Amino acid sequence: EVGEPFKEEKAVAKYLRFNCPTKSTNMMGHRVDYFIASKAVDCLLDSKWAKAKKGEEALFTTRESVVDYCNRLLKKQFFHRALKVMKMKPDKDTKKEKEKGKAESGKEEEKKSKKESGKDEKTKKEKEKEKKKDGEKDECKKDDTPGTPKKKETKRKFKLEPHEDQVFLDGNEVYVWIYDPVHFKTFAMGLVLVIAVIAATLFPLWPAEMRVGVYYLSVGAGCFVASILLLAVARCILFLIIWLITGGRHHFWFLPNLTADVGFIDSFRPLYTHEYKGPKADSKKEEKSESKKQQKYDSEEKSDSEKKEEEDGKTEATRNSGTDGSGGERHSDTDSDRREDDRSQHSSGNGNDFEMITKEELEQQTDEGDCEEEEEEDTESGPSHGKS
Repeated sequence: EVGEPFKEEKAVAKYLRFNCPTKSTNMMGHRVDYFIASKAVDCLLDSKWAKAKKGEEALFTTRESVVDYCNRLLKKQFFHRALKVMKMKPDKDTKKEKEKGKAESGKEEEKKSKKESGKDEKTKKEKEKEKKKDGEKDECKKDDTPGTPKKKETKRKFKLEPHEDQVFLDGNEVYVWIYDPVHFKTFAMGLVLVIAVIAATLFPLWPAEMRVGVYYLSVGAGCFVASILLLAVARCILFLIIWLITGGRHHFWFLPNLTADVGFIDSFRPLYTHEYKGPKADSKKEEKSESKKQQKYDSEEKSDSEKKEEEDGKTEATRNSGTDGSGGERHSDTDSDRREDDRSQHSSGNGNDFEMITKEELEQQTDEGDCEEEEEEDTESGPSHGKS
């Protein structure tokens, strides 16, 4: 026998009801809200009951204490445990899967017979498999790029059924709420609506100044609504007139966001929009597409030209290496010629080197030698005369 819940238990259940993340689904033909046990435990560990007060101990210290307390709440029918049951596919899908399995088995048998026929076919199949793998790798790379949109993950549908073992367990277990208290916001809004209705019914008893003010406010609100409706009709008429005069080439909208699902201020932005949909616009689109194609073609040509330049650079490098060798031989030949010329100009006699001299230099040297001999004779004759 389970007694009535205490105030503290009601407060904890109310906190858990409005702060723990919940989801809604159908169960036994009714719309219900459910939560996951692990998230409920985390929520209560972050609550005020997990903090110790002055002279009192904390209500929730560990996850086990939270699980024990939730078991008490479950017994007092604040929520109950449910079981996830995955929805089965219809018979049509199962039949299709069977047919696919049969077709795949037949294909495998054909492949086995082909493998036994010859080795050439094996090599071809291996090449095809390699190509397929390369293609799959490329597709994976494309999917990994940030620009490519990712495929949506298909979620398996399930339904909830009441569980036989009604126990609270910490994990991914599902629990359906039975306790559904009224939130303070909904209570306040309902109270305001009741007061407004009562005040409207007592309008004849209001003071004269308040009644006159409400009258002018109602007239102003009606004029505002009527002006918006007139603007909506006028903008459509203006669009039709411009569209008919220009033969559908000019699309002019005054206050295009007036009837759109946006905020009050955004409904008046922008003031107008204009689009030209004529032959020039089509030609511009074609020119843009052609320019994009040309840019792609130029980029491909540049890549090809860069490859050719790299190949030409390699060939020139090999040629330069060959010419450097021949140039070195030529330099060596020229150096040997120069050395031979120098040797021809210089000759060695009895270990003494002398240079080749022209006729003029020889005559000058002979004249100088004669002059020196005459001087020597004069010097010799001088002392001989003195002796005499």
